[in-house]
Amino acid sequence: MTEQIKKVMEKNGGGSFLYCELKTHNQFFIDDIQSAETTEELKQIWNLMQEKAFLSYRVDVKDINDNISEFEALSLDDQKKFLIEVLDKNMLYVNYCDIDDTDYNISKEDKKLNQKFYGG
Repeated sequence: MTEQIKKVMEKNGGGSFLYCELKTHNQFFIDDIQSAETTEELKQIWNLMQEKAFLSYRVDVKDINDNISEFEALSLDDQKKFLIEVLDKNMLYVNYCDIDDTDYNISKEDKKLNQKFYGG
């Protein structure tokens, strides 16, 4: 998204923009996936993803779990690519509209900063 905005701004003579990210969500899982060093670590991340992550609507969790041996047969890099691919990329960060959702545990300070930034 930011790359698209940059292209439009360059095309229109420049400028700048500023945005604020509330809190990581699926990005947290991507960071963990990328730093994992073993298949076992990735399987633990997958288990947590099933509970806490926003997965792509195209993902069939049962099918993946039923065929975990196929996942294990992939190279570590391909396992990482696969897990990143199943995440919903629209949910890398908590949306501003969810700032008061207690599941995200947004601090009062972060709420205040974001409300000030976005004029809420």
